[in-house]
Amino acid sequence: MSDRKLADRLRGIIVPVITPFDEVTGDVAPIPFRENLRKWIAQPIDGLLLFGSTGEGAILDEDEKERLTGFARSVVPSGLPLLAGVGADSTRATIRQAKRVAAQGADVVLVHPPPYFGAYLSPGAMVAHFRDVADASPIPVMLYHIPKYTKVTFEAGLVAELMRHDNIIGLKDSSGDIKRFADYTTACGSSCRLFVGSGALLYTALELGAAGGIVAAGLIAPAWCAEIVAAFGAGNSARAGQIQAKITPLHKEIVQAFGAVGVKAAVEQLGYVGGAPRPPLRPLGAKDRQLVARVMQEAGLI
Repeated sequence: MSDRKLADRLRGIIVPVITPFDEVTGDVAPIPFRENLRKWIAQPIDGLLLFGSTGEGAILDEDEKERLTGFARSVVPSGLPLLAGVGADSTRATIRQAKRVAAQGADVVLVHPPPYFGAYLSPGAMVAHFRDVADASPIPVMLYHIPKYTKVTFEAGLVAELMRHDNIIGLKDSSGDIKRFADYTTACGSSCRLFVGSGALLYTALELGAAGGIVAAGLIAPAWCAEIVAAFGAGNSARAGQIQAKITPLHKEIVQAFGAVGVKAAVEQLGYVGGAPRPPLRPLGAKDRQLVARVMQEAGLI
């Protein structure tokens, strides 16, 4: 897939998939991983993201990411974009990860800032980091703005500067700050693919010019998320708003409240393999699992 053709296909709903682990060994579990992917592929989605926050990417080993990317590419059709989350405390380690997942069939790498020293890097040093990664990456780079975890905030000017690089294709913004998102739409330019990471802001982000959403709510209610995009594209704002009202509680009370472990509990209710997260994360307790089930019942999903 050429970069231009790939850019054209980067839109709509991209789902940030979970990573199942073997309940005995704690290793990644490739069979349920692929089973889950086959089910999501059957839904009206526009792409998949491996190793994001929902996929517990920060606590996966490099060789696990490499192997899982290959497993995913074996079941994900070539025409469906496959993104892989990478990032490390050093530029060289980030580049190494990018090359490894690219070799296994990833189409785009989603790159977060260096988490340990990132908050202390000057804007110039941050720009140099991402440019060096983009120079060396054999596939396009999408920036990942998630200050909740990295403690790094992308200013609009920094985004505008980075978007001048030929191999930086877009940005996923998971800040939850819609004003900042609006600033990014101005800074990003017409050729940039800007995605929102909050399911609660999907419709609003589309109104502001987003290409789509990389939202964990899309794992729980993919058809609804896709319908928001379709209704918006058809000019049916009333319908898009109605569906958004159904999606918002799923994001706030499951994804935002509990993160990856909440999403795993939710998709289990739908027949996917969730399982326990990787330590130090812990599964939801019985009370919180009941809460997740209640939210999904009230939404009409179970």
